[in-house]
Amino acid sequence: MHFRPLHDRVVVRRIEAEEKTSGGIIIPDTAKEKPQEGEVVAVGPGARNDSGQLVELSVKAGDRVLFGKWSGTEVRIDGEDLLIMKESDILGVLDNVVPLKQAA
Repeated sequence: MHFRPLHDRVVVRRIEAEEKTSGGIIIPDTAKEKPQEGEVVAVGPGARNDSGQLVELSVKAGDRVLFGKWSGTEVRIDGEDLLIMKESDILGVLDNVVPLKQAA
Protein backbone atom coordinates (compact mmCIF):
# COMPACT_ATOMS: atom_id res chain seq x y z
CA MET A 1 0.00 0.00 0.00
CA HIS A 2 1.25 3.47 -0.83
CA PHE A 3 -0.52 5.25 2.03
CA ARG A 4 0.65 6.01 5.57
CA PRO A 5 -1.95 7.43 7.98
CA LEU A 6 -0.98 10.34 10.20
CA HIS A 7 -1.29 10.81 13.95
CA ASP A 8 -3.86 8.46 15.58
CA ARG A 9 -5.56 7.42 12.36
CA VAL A 10 -6.03 3.80 11.28
CA VAL A 11 -6.74 2.28 7.85
CA VAL A 12 -9.26 -0.59 8.01
CA ARG A 13 -10.44 -3.07 5.35
CA ARG A 14 -14.02 -4.20 5.94
CA ILE A 15 -14.53 -7.95 6.32
CA GLU A 16 -17.44 -8.92 4.10
CA ALA A 17 -20.55 -10.34 5.75
CA GLU A 18 -21.93 -13.78 5.03
CA GLU A 19 -23.99 -14.21 1.85
CA LYS A 20 -26.43 -16.62 3.56
CA THR A 21 -28.19 -16.93 6.89
CA SER A 22 -27.59 -19.98 9.09
CA GLY A 23 -30.83 -21.44 7.65
CA GLY A 24 -29.47 -21.23 4.10
CA ILE A 25 -31.43 -18.17 2.92
CA ILE A 26 -29.39 -16.04 0.52
CA ILE A 27 -29.31 -12.35 1.48
CA PRO A 28 -29.54 -9.97 -1.52
CA ASP A 29 -27.04 -7.12 -1.75
CA THR A 30 -29.77 -4.52 -1.27
CA ALA A 31 -30.76 -6.00 2.12
CA LYS A 32 -27.23 -6.35 3.51
CA GLU A 33 -25.87 -3.91 6.03
CA LYS A 34 -22.28 -2.79 5.82
CA PRO A 35 -20.16 -4.93 8.12
CA GLN A 36 -18.88 -3.37 11.32
CA GLU A 37 -15.89 -5.68 11.47
CA GLY A 38 -12.60 -5.17 9.71
CA GLU A 39 -8.89 -5.83 9.54
CA VAL A 40 -6.38 -3.09 10.33
CA VAL A 41 -4.21 -2.48 7.27
CA ALA A 42 -2.02 0.40 8.50
CA VAL A 43 -1.69 2.61 11.59
CA GLY A 44 -0.26 6.05 12.19
CA PRO A 45 2.58 6.75 14.61
CA GLY A 46 0.25 7.89 17.40
CA ALA A 47 -1.10 11.04 18.98
CA ARG A 48 0.64 13.57 21.20
CA ASN A 49 -0.46 13.96 24.81
CA ASP A 50 -0.66 17.27 26.71
CA SER A 51 3.07 17.23 27.47
CA GLY A 52 3.94 16.63 23.80
CA GLN A 53 5.01 13.00 24.16
CA LEU A 54 4.04 10.52 21.43
CA VAL A 55 1.48 7.96 22.63
CA GLU A 56 1.51 4.82 20.46
CA LEU A 57 -1.73 3.25 19.25
CA SER A 58 -3.22 0.13 20.88
CA VAL A 59 -3.94 -1.57 17.55
CA LYS A 60 -1.51 -2.84 14.95
CA ALA A 61 -1.70 -3.97 11.33
CA GLY A 62 -3.41 -7.37 11.09
CA ASP A 63 -5.72 -6.90 14.10
CA ARG A 64 -9.42 -7.70 13.58
CA VAL A 65 -11.52 -4.91 15.05
CA LEU A 66 -15.11 -3.84 15.59
CA PHE A 67 -16.07 -0.25 14.83
CA GLY A 68 -19.19 1.91 14.89
CA LYS A 69 -21.70 1.79 12.07
CA TRP A 70 -20.99 5.35 10.91
CA SER A 71 -17.27 5.42 11.77
CA GLY A 72 -14.55 6.53 9.43
CA THR A 73 -14.25 7.97 5.97
CA GLU A 74 -14.57 5.68 2.97
CA VAL A 75 -11.70 5.99 0.49
CA ARG A 76 -10.40 4.06 -2.52
CA ILE A 77 -6.67 3.37 -2.42
CA ASP A 78 -4.92 1.24 -5.06
CA GLY A 79 -8.35 0.09 -6.32
CA GLU A 80 -9.46 -1.16 -2.89
CA ASP A 81 -12.28 0.28 -0.76
CA LEU A 82 -10.95 1.12 2.72
CA LEU A 83 -11.91 3.15 5.78
CA ILE A 84 -9.77 5.76 7.51
CA MET A 85 -10.78 6.39 11.11
CA LYS A 86 -9.36 7.60 14.39
CA GLU A 87 -8.34 4.94 16.88
CA SER A 88 -11.08 6.20 19.22
CA ASP A 89 -13.70 5.07 16.64
CA ILE A 90 -12.60 1.46 17.15
CA LEU A 91 -14.77 -0.28 19.74
CA GLY A 92 -12.51 -3.26 20.39
CA VAL A 93 -10.08 -5.87 19.08
CA LEU A 94 -11.27 -9.42 18.37
CA ASP A 95 -8.82 -12.04 19.69
CA ASN A 96 -8.67 -15.63 18.43
CA VAL A 97 -11.64 -15.22 16.13
CA VAL A 98 -13.09 -18.42 14.68
CA PRO A 99 -14.88 -17.78 11.37
CA LEU A 100 -18.62 -18.48 11.51
CA LYS A 101 -18.37 -21.24 8.89
CA GLN A 102 -16.03 -23.28 11.13
CA ALA A 103 -17.89 -22.59 14.38
CA ALA A 104 -21.12 -24.28 13.25
